[in-house]
Amino acid sequence: MQTTSQLHPTYYFSSRSSIRSNSSMKLGGWNSSQLGFTGRGQSLRFLTPIHKTRLFVISDADDGHAYAPVLEEDSNTNHVIIQTLKGKVHWRNTLQQLERVGPKSVGVCLLTSAFVGMAFTIQFVREFTRLGLNRSVGGVLALAFSRELSPVVTSIVVAGRIGSAFAAELGTMQVSEQTDTLRVLGSNPVDYLVTPRVIASSLALPFLTLMCFTVGMASSALLADSVYGISINIILDSAQRALRSWDIISAMIKSQVFGMIISIVSCAWGVTTMGGAKGVGESTTSAVVISLVGIFMADFALSYCFFQGAGDSLKNCV
Repeated sequence: MQTTSQLHPTYYFSSRSSIRSNSSMKLGGWNSSQLGFTGRGQSLRFLTPIHKTRLFVISDADDGHAYAPVLEEDSNTNHVIIQTLKGKVHWRNTLQQLERVGPKSVGVCLLTSAFVGMAFTIQFVREFTRLGLNRSVGGVLALAFSRELSPVVTSIVVAGRIGSAFAAELGTMQVSEQTDTLRVLGSNPVDYLVTPRVIASSLALPFLTLMCFTVGMASSALLADSVYGISINIILDSAQRALRSWDIISAMIKSQVFGMIISIVSCAWGVTTMGGAKGVGESTTSAVVISLVGIFMADFALSYCFFQGAGDSLKNCV
């Protein structure tokens, strides 16, 4: 009777010819491999596919030993775009993330926008009143909120609240090998974890920006009327004369781009986390910082493209 302890592993990797090595394994780039276990008087062989994979050895600061994660060659960003265009999306996960980014972030975004609007109103009203341009206050506030303040402030709040959560959650899954479990179960971690978060952020940010613009203008009008004696009707009429439809559209385009930057950067740092709890903290911090820098750089680039030349939006408000 043959027991398990009598079996000795022998690995075969072959293409045109067989290469045999006891107690060791060699990686190759051929189409198939032959894996065998030999014992006394019998052998078992079966074919398994071999995929060409690049291995990068990275030093692990925790234990001093080398760590060799498998880094896929495909770009995660391109993969997300392709899968979205094909419609191969986990819609249940997408709806869960959409609720997380949108409705659960409304309160803090609106509160921040209201106080930012009131702070800017104090500065604008003091200076414009001295110049006798009270009727231009609403137009200036509307342009400032629609073009810059609303998308940027909303994106900063979402980057701090949602971006950090994405990076920490995916980083914890990575260091605890939950992403490897998804691969074993036949699911692509990018499809299951990254794509729903990118879609949810891109869809939720424009609506959050529109709501923040409305609340910011309302708080500004209330403060100007109650403290400085400028009627709400004057503020709203001035804003209506200054605003164009393109101002609102550009704000929603900006916020959508900012949402993609936040989600992609945060997920990228999350799924590449190494080093345990310390690595999760470092990835979360780096994700938020890089997201904020990316938001400001993208804001400059989009503003330069959208608003060129001399403007005439305020001529109807004077």
